[in-house]
Amino acid sequence: MIHKGLAVSTTTKNIDILKQLFNNLSEQEKERFLGDISSQNNLEKVIESREISYCPHCDSTHFVKNGTKCNNQRYLCRDCKKSFVEQTGTILYNSQKDIKVWELYIHCMIEKYPLRKCAKICGINLATAFAWRHKILDALQNMMNDVELDGVVQADETFTAISYKGNHKSFKLPRTAYKRGTKASKRGLSMEKVCVPCAVNLDGLSVAKISNLGKPSLKDLQKVLDGNISRNSIFVTDSLRPYQKLSLDMELNHIRIATKKRSKGLFNIQTVNSYHSRLKDLVTHRFKGVSTKYLNNYLVYHNFVNFAKGTAESKESILLDFIRSTLCSSKTIDIAVRPAIPI
Repeated sequence: MIHKGLAVSTTTKNIDILKQLFNNLSEQEKERFLGDISSQNNLEKVIESREISYCPHCDSTHFVKNGTKCNNQRYLCRDCKKSFVEQTGTILYNSQKDIKVWELYIHCMIEKYPLRKCAKICGINLATAFAWRHKILDALQNMMNDVELDGVVQADETFTAISYKGNHKSFKLPRTAYKRGTKASKRGLSMEKVCVPCAVNLDGLSVAKISNLGKPSLKDLQKVLDGNISRNSIFVTDSLRPYQKLSLDMELNHIRIATKKRSKGLFNIQTVNSYHSRLKDLVTHRFKGVSTKYLNNYLVYHNFVNFAKGTAESKESILLDFIRSTLCSSKTIDIAVRPAIPI
């Protein structure tokens, strides 16, 4: 048995050592150390403050505690008679990894590390790293669906070649295979090009999704933008004709920039063009190209990580809390069998 006075003496000595080590750091190293401690404490609070407010099976608020299993508090719903835990219905349900591993993986995602590096840092299999990425991005789609742009909203579309990158054991390519970066066989906006309408505002909010192949029509633009822009917003676009009808239907103040012009008075579409540039840098250079069937997920990845305002630490905290509280039905077995072109 350790004597109480000896324990206090040892603790005091350790504190003195830590103080000396801290005082030997440069001012920049001190700030970084204090920032790391603060962010870790904040994440700890997020993890511990999670509370259950309703049954994930029937949305009832009439439930009681029902013992614990593997240090997990279980609950029993009085209405549907089903039991559940904090993770039921979320990505974390039935996960064999500790929450700390998920926290580390989210850090890797915010840092935009490639899958192999994520797998190595987190100590998980490459296939697991791939499945986790798309489960998280599937859940993030729910967050992006609730985005409403207001103020000055710039809109424009970008195009990318159809990509069948990935495993093709059970899929027959509709064309001959070629290396990434090969030009499309047809010039211009042919059906070999995937159209992605995008809209952004000046507060760092954005909406983007695959709409069609080739040049977009009014219906194609409506699929992506209708319901995501507030009434009476200033809608700045290029001279594509469907934008005129779209702005009338959505009751927007339309600023149309003429062909071969960069601006109209104080208005331009430079922010959305910058959005396109950073998106292509993420997809083409950071991740070496992505399959078209996963492109919608990488659009929300870009929206949250690259374009949205906020520090990396705050985004990690927001994303961790989001996946812990958002219901998501994505299953690993279903991720790889999605349609080659999600239209």
